[in-house]
Amino acid sequence: MKKVIFIIVSLLIVGLLAWTLYYVYQKSQEKAISFETEEPYYTDIIQKTVATGSVVPRREIDIKPVVSGIIDQLLVEPGMQVKEGDVLARIKVIPDMVSLNNAENRVDRAKIARDNAIVDFTRNQTLFDQGVISKADFQPFQLAKKNAETELEGAEDNLRIIREGASKKNSATANTLVRSTITGMVLAVPIEIGNSVIEVNNFNEGTTIATIADMSDLIFEGKVDESEVGKIKEGMDLILTIGAIENLDFNAVLEYISPKGIEENGAIQFEIKAAVNAKSDQFIRAGYSANANVVLARRDSVLAINEGLVQYENETDTYVDVKTGEQTYDRRKVELGLSDGIKVQVLSGVGAGDAIKVWNQPITEE
Repeated sequence: MKKVIFIIVSLLIVGLLAWTLYYVYQKSQEKAISFETEEPYYTDIIQKTVATGSVVPRREIDIKPVVSGIIDQLLVEPGMQVKEGDVLARIKVIPDMVSLNNAENRVDRAKIARDNAIVDFTRNQTLFDQGVISKADFQPFQLAKKNAETELEGAEDNLRIIREGASKKNSATANTLVRSTITGMVLAVPIEIGNSVIEVNNFNEGTTIATIADMSDLIFEGKVDESEVGKIKEGMDLILTIGAIENLDFNAVLEYISPKGIEENGAIQFEIKAAVNAKSDQFIRAGYSANANVVLARRDSVLAINEGLVQYENETDTYVDVKTGEQTYDRRKVELGLSDGIKVQVLSGVGAGDAIKVWNQPITEE
């Protein structure tokens, strides 16, 4: 029995020793390590800065009345195209009672004066026809009759203007007819029939009847941070990305940079404006929010690599590791050009087809 126990213990000790030796051997073997690689490729590199803003019409006009009253007719609605001079609305004038009373009294006095002038004219015309009085004596009565008729006509026109806002002679160009001052699209009509409106005067800007804009001439209005404004200048190209229009970019040309900055949220912002080259088959609505990529520099169809593949030495030398064999890499100095922060142009050092090590992404092979 003791012999059997001895044999079993001996076998256990030998097995444990063998497993220990195997474990130590496995731990001593280094696992193969390889790296991912990427190849240079041809692409366009655009160095840009981003400005946020919106797309608005260059000319946007608020149409306001020149007389106060109540909207009697409204002839337009948002989205309609109008031409300069088209009637947008008609205003019913609410006359001032004092002015109306004075105008009515003036008409009454003018009628009395006219009737009296007609009586004198008729009496003296009979005498003139009979040869009792001369032509010179008759002419003052003719003149008095014409003056009285003219005064009555003027008093009646004045009363008509106070009541209706237009005279008999100029009814086609009455102040009660609100007309468009430009050709364009109606963007908004903030009033309705029956609303009271106030005329433009020295003390009030007046009620807006409609907002009209030329939608064929759009601009981008945005703001650029003070750290970027020194890099841009008038005439630079912009690439507009409109949030409401997916997968479509628009070109624009920078026209204006504000000479004065405005503080917003602790940072100084400078206003910029750019002319938008809208496509004929794409309608851009006024007020769309947009991001403008200001093109600082551009290289088209150049050899490039990802910025993360580049390693730096002494803050001036740049190099990459190019795969030359199985798990062997050759360090090569490269000359770089324009960078957009993600990819960088390669001027010399590597070519298309070279496998460049992604040095910070090792892959351990089991």
